[in-house]
Amino acid sequence: MVQAYIRLHQAGLAHSVETWVDGELVGGLYFVALGRAVFGESMFHRATDASKIALAALVAMCRSLGVQHIDCQQNTPHLASMGAAEIPRSVFVDRVARAQSMPSPVWRFSPVYWTGLLASTSATT
Repeated sequence: MVQAYIRLHQAGLAHSVETWVDGELVGGLYFVALGRAVFGESMFHRATDASKIALAALVAMCRSLGVQHIDCQQNTPHLASMGAAEIPRSVFVDRVARAQSMPSPVWRFSPVYWTGLLASTSATT
């Protein structure tokens, strides 16, 4: 599996979002992106909420890049608490097909991506 994801990364398809504190990796996630179809693969944390921050960063980046859907693969209470919801398979297949046909964005995080996410959360509180 490690070699497969290394090859996906080398091909520009697998990416990570990492949370660092004082030079130490404390959490993150990795995902596969095909066009604008994003598939979350795994999250981890070594510090409280570090994976949640990484997911929030991915959401902020996706919103800024026009990615409308992140497949988180499992319906967990943790993901549901952050807005994840199940959709019918037919809707999922249609969304993935459309997103895959779109050009892939440059997957490089910029702090400016937080602006849109923070603005949308301020409007709801």
